[in-house]
Amino acid sequence: MRCFIKINVDWTGTFGDFLMPLMRDQRVWYPLYALLLTYVIVKFKWKAVPFILFGVVTVALSDIISSHFLKDFIGRIRPCHEEQLVGIMKLRVGYCPNSGSFTSSHAVNHFSLATFFYLALRPYFKRWALLFFLWAGLIAYAQVYVGVHYPGDVLGGAVLGMLIGILTAYFFRRYFNFQKNPFKKEARI
Repeated sequence: MRCFIKINVDWTGTFGDFLMPLMRDQRVWYPLYALLLTYVIVKFKWKAVPFILFGVVTVALSDIISSHFLKDFIGRIRPCHEEQLVGIMKLRVGYCPNSGSFTSSHAVNHFSLATFFYLALRPYFKRWALLFFLWAGLIAYAQVYVGVHYPGDVLGGAVLGMLIGILTAYFFRRYFNFQKNPFKKEARI
């Protein structure tokens, strides 16, 4: 709970109060999605279709596991509903969701996509592909900053999301292969 208070109360400011609610709003990221989609379609032509389908499967799988299974199964209360935090924490969005807190679906969804994008597009984006994780990390951090998740919720969501992204990227690379499979060791000559 101390880490949550540090992020939500102590490490805050006017700029963060403006920026962090925007970071978690999916509409802010539409230009990034459109740019990435355009890049993939232009670069890979018909091979973009399986990439897009696997991206959709990645998000669907992560959302089903997080939102429709783990949140109900674990039933952790969100910090914005926690009685011990009344008067201490700051809710920086217009509502406090009634669903469970663990795992953060924002974190699961974005880290699964970041991992999938990273593994599928790393040969083309090189080191820039790491920015997908910065994107997911900002969104996850924003969840704590605005008061709707604990740090453990987003950390657990990040780990779960990365596992899902690894799984979907593995199958994408195995069957549709933009390039050589990173999971398979090549013989050195």
